[in-house]
Amino acid sequence: MGKRRVPDLYRAPFPLYAIKVDPKTGLVITAGGGGASKTGIKNAMHFLDLQLVGEHQYSASLLHSHDTDTRATMNLAVGDGVIAAGQDGTCSLMRFQHCTQKEGGKTAVKGVGNSVQQGSARRRAGKGDKGGQDGVAASGDMLDMKDETAHISVTGLAEVQSDLNLQDPLQKVVRFSPDLSLLLTGGTDGHIRVWEFPSLKKKFDFKAHEGEIEDLDMSSGNKHLVTVGRDFACSVWSGNQLAMGLKWHETVPQMTEKTYRYMACRFGKVEDQKEALRLYTVQIPHKRDRRPPPCYLTKWDGKSFLPMLTAPCGTEVVSSLAVSESGTFLGLGTVTGSVAIYIAFSLQKLYYVQECHGIVVTDLAFLPDSLKGRNIRGNNETAMLSVAVDSRCQVHVVPNRSKSCTIIIRPCVLTSDPLTSSFVPVSCISSRIISCVAGAVPLWPHGGGSHPPPTEPLSRICVSHTRVD
Repeated sequence: MGKRRVPDLYRAPFPLYAIKVDPKTGLVITAGGGGASKTGIKNAMHFLDLQLVGEHQYSASLLHSHDTDTRATMNLAVGDGVIAAGQDGTCSLMRFQHCTQKEGGKTAVKGVGNSVQQGSARRRAGKGDKGGQDGVAASGDMLDMKDETAHISVTGLAEVQSDLNLQDPLQKVVRFSPDLSLLLTGGTDGHIRVWEFPSLKKKFDFKAHEGEIEDLDMSSGNKHLVTVGRDFACSVWSGNQLAMGLKWHETVPQMTEKTYRYMACRFGKVEDQKEALRLYTVQIPHKRDRRPPPCYLTKWDGKSFLPMLTAPCGTEVVSSLAVSESGTFLGLGTVTGSVAIYIAFSLQKLYYVQECHGIVVTDLAFLPDSLKGRNIRGNNETAMLSVAVDSRCQVHVVPNRSKSCTIIIRPCVLTSDPLTSSFVPVSCISSRIISCVAGAVPLWPHGGGSHPPPTEPLSRICVSHTRVD
């Protein structure tokens, strides 16, 4: 792991700030732009068709470019054929439709909506070629035309004012609730605004933080809303009522409260445990030192909000967080352009590429577990897309580790040492024989009292470190 070249899947003619994958159609939707300044850099939303063209190689086709006039899209949420886009201090909602038409044949429609704009598909392999006009291909490249024409139509639905900052209104984050019944936004004015969807009747508008909202997410069943602000707080809400504030620093010895601030939060499922839920938060240093301290990942029980595990995740400042649909993997992007994938159970690093982007990684998206997503993922354990201000979109793949062996170990309860970024045994359990990925050791991150065997799949406990007691 470390510095190595990751081929560019796609390169846009403008900075990219957001990326999402529609689980129904498999469309990749990415957006950004140069904003209102007259620099000649356009503002647009690009719809890409992603295909697996080899065992681990992907290609992307630009199906359609939707112009967003003078406003750059800074954040996105996608649900049931509807896009919610943060543009300045507003949230713009639009419906998209994906249809394909074979030459001389009938049109097949995917998704819903009214046709207002169209574009034809052009394909290129993701081999790191420099992008040309509209990021489709470099000058002189030959394009393979598909035998069917794909059309994307985008229809504007409505706009809501999502930030009322008098100086520079900016929506920082947007989410649909898991059941798509609510639209939630947060901005620089510190307010959380919640609308019923699709009626857009405002349900809540309350001051959640002093200063900017950094992130928010809602649990399944719309039971709890978690918000992160620049005021060092990570808050849990029931409706518009504060239920509790999280205190991650109490999980690390000798950590003062305002040395770090929360940067991101995400709920995640637990594989093979339908009722279980986890919350993941990222903490970054409040001030940068000449010798930079590590950032931290914390895993919480998603119902009781008790901390389960905290682990360092490198000294590069984290800029983005994503959780795979199954809850098995976490994705991290950094301000220096690095990308990493972690195992959610143990918070162990599984994949890392240093500075694969030239500048801040602005968003990440795992391929979904839908039928379309699995077909695109192929025989890979997971695949994640990243975008950055450098206009590049890349794909990061973790191949299936099919080679396995049987080893005898003494499973230990481990705690992370923040000084060495290593794991230190706290107490051990009886020896047992298990089957595991070659060169991997399972970790039981439970502290205190008795230590029950893990209830999560062993395949997800195994990590790529050979540390046997």
